[in-house]
Amino acid sequence: MASEKTDAIMIRIVEFSESSCIATMFTRDFGKIGAMVKGARRPKSPFESAIDLLTISRIVFIHKSSDSLDLLTEAKLQRRFRAATRSLPHLYAGYYIAELLDALTHTGDPHPDLYDLTQETVIQLDQLQDPLSLIARFELNLLRMIGQKPSFKHCTLCGGEIPQQPRIAFGQLSGGVLCRQCRVGQSRVISISWGVLEAMRLFSVCDTPLPSIDSVVLGELRGVLNNYMANLMGRRPRMQRLLSVLGRPTTVRDDALSLLRKADQTASPNPRKSTNERPDKDVLDESKIAK
Repeated sequence: MASEKTDAIMIRIVEFSESSCIATMFTRDFGKIGAMVKGARRPKSPFESAIDLLTISRIVFIHKSSDSLDLLTEAKLQRRFRAATRSLPHLYAGYYIAELLDALTHTGDPHPDLYDLTQETVIQLDQLQDPLSLIARFELNLLRMIGQKPSFKHCTLCGGEIPQQPRIAFGQLSGGVLCRQCRVGQSRVISISWGVLEAMRLFSVCDTPLPSIDSVVLGELRGVLNNYMANLMGRRPRMQRLLSVLGRPTTVRDDALSLLRKADQTASPNPRKSTNERPDKDVLDESKIAK
């Protein structure tokens, strides 16, 4: 059994025993891998803080030739995901990235370009850049790199070029824009504005600075991508319901208090009712996400 070295980003951690866990990592050279991490949960673990969601580490692991899990032997922390302690929107965005990577990539299928995009996005989230734009760019480039990019210019069925018009038919199942003739009879077709289509084109390029997009267009784009990713995965991503707070880069404490007040106002007609009687379900339980 060969020992391998590579750079890795932690995207899922599951408790295995009192002292060990199973880590899913997205690596530069080997794609997604799953590895047993013995002793990771001990108080004086040799892995220290390297086994945490969205940490970037240099790892050494023993690659198993069978279907069994690899064995992680070393992990040297290179960068911790610090946005988790500063901003809920950026925390949610980071965990959403981890969920998409776990769901839409295959074990042992390397994508160095996708690794670089993920690392860049995680760093930009750490810098508290606009999470709504970062997520849109990540999603569209992820789709491009795994061969699921929607068509923006030509009808997905007949191949005809789509002329500029106020609203365009977009097929969630067909995978892109539809002309008026091909739209007939298709299911799960929505109408999107030309501005959203242009925004999708701009965000599909990952080697340029983030484009400046109108907030109304970004909001509509978020709805389109939510449905597109859900159709592609066959389910709603668990983190998707929390993406409504993206674009509000507040502190963790302030954003949590805002969510609690909103939940109390909408759930309880009695203003004297204590918020303790109905805890807010939208406040992230990190222990559950990690599982």
